[in-house]
Amino acid sequence: MKADIGFIGLAVMGENLVLNMEHHGFTVAVFNRTTATVDTFINGRAQGKKIIGTRSLAELTQSISRPRKIMMMIKAGAAVDAVIDELIPLLEEGDILIDGGNSNYADTVRRVHRLKALGIRFVGTGVSGGEEGALKGPSIMPGGEAEAWPEIRNIFTSIAAKGPDGDPCCAWIGPDGSGHYVKMIHNGIEYGDMQLLAETYWIMREYLGMNHDEMADVFSRWNEGKLDSYLVEITAEILRKKDSDGEPLALKILDTAGQKGTGKWTGIAALNEGTPLTLITESVFARALSSQKERRVAASRIFPVEKKTFDGDRNAMLDALRDALYAAKIVSYAQGFELIAQASRTNGWNLDFAGIARLWRGGCIIRSVFLDRIADAFTANPELSNLVESPYFSGELIRAEDGWRKTAAAAISASLPVPALASALTWFDGYRSAEGPANLIQAQRDYFGAHTYERTDAERGRFFHTDWTGHGGSAISGSYSV
Repeated sequence: MKADIGFIGLAVMGENLVLNMEHHGFTVAVFNRTTATVDTFINGRAQGKKIIGTRSLAELTQSISRPRKIMMMIKAGAAVDAVIDELIPLLEEGDILIDGGNSNYADTVRRVHRLKALGIRFVGTGVSGGEEGALKGPSIMPGGEAEAWPEIRNIFTSIAAKGPDGDPCCAWIGPDGSGHYVKMIHNGIEYGDMQLLAETYWIMREYLGMNHDEMADVFSRWNEGKLDSYLVEITAEILRKKDSDGEPLALKILDTAGQKGTGKWTGIAALNEGTPLTLITESVFARALSSQKERRVAASRIFPVEKKTFDGDRNAMLDALRDALYAAKIVSYAQGFELIAQASRTNGWNLDFAGIARLWRGGCIIRSVFLDRIADAFTANPELSNLVESPYFSGELIRAEDGWRKTAAAAISASLPVPALASALTWFDGYRSAEGPANLIQAQRDYFGAHTYERTDAERGRFFHTDWTGHGGSAISGSYSV
C-alpha cells in the first residue's frame, strides 16, 4: 500500500497533523531524523492506523504514490535547505514538496524558484492552531507553485478547521512566498493581541486592584461580545488556574516572554515596505524589554514608583478598558492588513484580503468573531486603503475613542507601561491628522543635507531647496524615499 502523502518531522505539530490526515482517510508515510521518534510514534499514538513508519528519506519517497507529496514540519532556516538537498536526488519531475514550518517568506521565494527549475513543485504553507489545532483542524495558508494546488487541495481542505459557515479555513493564497508572508503577518497580529491582553490584565491587577478570579470573570464576559476570540477565552482560563498551593498559577510565572522570530520578521517587513506597523512592532519590543528582567529589577530601585490605585467607579473604568482593548485590536488588524496589501502590490501577488480574513476565522490562534467583519469590509471594498476607513470600523473607533483615551491616560498617569495600547492610539491620531509636524523634519533635512522639500502652494512631486545659511549654494542631494 502506497501512502497518499509523506511527512517529515514528528514534533508536537507534526504528529498531530499526521493523525489529523489519517483521521480524514489519508494514508501517511512518516520520517523523523531521530528514528527512535518514528518507532515511538508508530508503536504509540499511530498504532493500528494507516500510518507507515520509515527510517530514511529514500524509504519515505519509495512509500508514497506519484506524484509524490511530501510535507516538512521542521525548524525554519538551514534545516529546511538541508532536507531539500537530500530529497532532490530522490524526487522526480512533478513531485510536490511542502514546507509547513514558520519559514521566512524570502526563503520560500528562493526555494520555489530553485525547485521549479528542477521540475519539482514547492509550496510554502502557513499552519496555525497550535497543538490542538493541528489535531482537530488548523488554519492553513498555502502559497508557491500554483500547479501543486489541485494535487494537495483535498488533503488540506479536509484537515483544515471549518468556519462558522462550514467553509474550510484553507485556500490558495498566491505565488512565491505569499503563504508564508500571510502566516508571518498572522503571527505579528498574534503578538499584538497577546500584548494588548497582557496590558489590559496589568491595568486590572495593578490599577484596579482586581484579583485573578475577578479578572477571569471580566474576560469571560467580554468573550461573549465583540471581543469573542480564542485568546480572550484562554486568558480567562489562565487567570482561573490555581497552583498546587491554591494561589493563581499566573503569579508564579516569571514575567519574561519568549519569541521565535516571526514577530521580528513582521517588523522588518514593515520597515522594508515603509508601512507604519507601530502596534505590532511595539509588541515585539515589549517582549524584548521583558527579557531584561535583572536590569528591570535594578532599575526599579533607581526609579521607584509610587503605586496609584483607582478609587472611582470600577465598572465604568472596565467599560473604558474594554473599549480601549477593542479599538487597539482594530488598529492591530488594520496595520497588519495594510502591510499585506503593500507586500501584495510590491510582489505582484494580487492577494484576496477578504479571503485571508476568512481563513483566520477558525483553527488559528487569532480566530475571533471580529474576522467576519473584516471579511465583510474587504468584500464591500477590495481596494480599501485601510480597515479603519470602512464604515463599520470607523464607527466602532469613534464610539470607543473616549474609553481608549481614558484608559491610556490613566495607565500613563499610574506609571503602567502600555506600549501597544498607547502606540495604537498615537497611530490613530497621526493617521487622521490632515496636517502634522513632518514639515519641520523635512526643513531640517534640507537644511543639513539639501534633501529638498515639497511646498503647500505647489503641485505634489515638485521639489524645492533653500540655501538656509546663505552660503550653502544651490546643489541638492536628490529627492527619493526608501
